[in-house]
Amino acid sequence: MGKNKLRKFAELENNPLVLQYPFGRVRDGGFPLRGRWHEDFFHNENPIVLELGCGKGEYTVGLGRRFPDKNFIGIDIKGARIWSGATAAMRDDMKNVAFIRTSIELLDKFFAPGEVSEIWITFPDPQMKKVNKRLTGTRFVEMYRRVLAPGGLIHLKTDSPFLYNYTTMMVTHNGLEVLQSTADLYATLSPEDPILNIRTHYEQQWLSRGLTIKYVLFRPGTEPSLQEPPGADELEPDTYRSYSRGHVPGEEEIHGGADN
Repeated sequence: MGKNKLRKFAELENNPLVLQYPFGRVRDGGFPLRGRWHEDFFHNENPIVLELGCGKGEYTVGLGRRFPDKNFIGIDIKGARIWSGATAAMRDDMKNVAFIRTSIELLDKFFAPGEVSEIWITFPDPQMKKVNKRLTGTRFVEMYRRVLAPGGLIHLKTDSPFLYNYTTMMVTHNGLEVLQSTADLYATLSPEDPILNIRTHYEQQWLSRGLTIKYVLFRPGTEPSLQEPPGADELEPDTYRSYSRGHVPGEEEIHGGADN
């Protein structure tokens, strides 16, 4: 492991805004803040908002700055990524921001039923071949239901046509309430929008490649049990994802028209 990563991990250990709880630690001792985030961590009754797969934490910190009347928690398994947002939040003495280093699959081990008001899912891997790992798949949305308060919200922001189309099919098939949905966010977005104009590292990359950003805002409800939408396995995959994140494809490559 490089010296830079070791330094970041050491700093995370001493950052009071970062809670590191791998599966074994949660399994053996539970999580002491579950059901007590308001009383024991934030010391207020403001709504709790999660960013799942928060990466560098740009959304967690950006939302925290814009909405001091809400509490924001970024969750990611990669400590070297969390370091950026956690360091910025501690430097600015932000009282409404925290980070958890753990697996998203353990979400309901960290939050009690109804403890969360909103969930942001920003630019996740679309998991085109593994629906059980897809963060807007029915398996995960059922888990979100267990921690969200009544009327709770889920935001998806993605560059992936596949994930946008799948999510749209899933919410439609299950009759979930959709509050907003667009396949080209910046063609419809007001430049003054205080939420959607926060741009993550990966979002900047996708925009520079000429890709459109998609957005879905919906309420997952509480019942009945969610069902996978028929025909979802026939959705066209994202052809440009055969390239690494560092590769900048041309226009033909983006739209699948080039010979690879």
